[in-house]
Amino acid sequence: MLKELGQLISLMRNPTKIQEEMQKYQERLGQLFAEGDAGAGMVKVKVNGRMEVVSCTISEEAFKSGDRELLEDLIRSAVNQAFQRVKQLMNEETGKVASTLGLPAGMGLPGLNL
Repeated sequence: MLKELGQLISLMRNPTKIQEEMQKYQERLGQLFAEGDAGAGMVKVKVNGRMEVVSCTISEEAFKSGDRELLEDLIRSAVNQAFQRVKQLMNEETGKVASTLGLPAGMGLPGLNL
């Protein structure tokens, strides 16, 4: 624990490196994509690491059902699944940044773990 604290204190003495790595991290977030789907592919949603919905596709079959509540549930499910997957990718990226900054594996960065 004291070793980890020492590494963190050492890192805090180099704010330029932290700033550079955080800028790279933010750029990579825009390049991360994850998809979610529901209803056997009737609804597909793609999100990026900036937590933005990039695309949403609804099949003709979903429209033909005429069931508004079902369609709403499928959209909600696909969006939640996509966000869950992109959060996992973001956590992996956070671990890479922490490693690059010399922090021990699993320590992560305060405020960045999702």
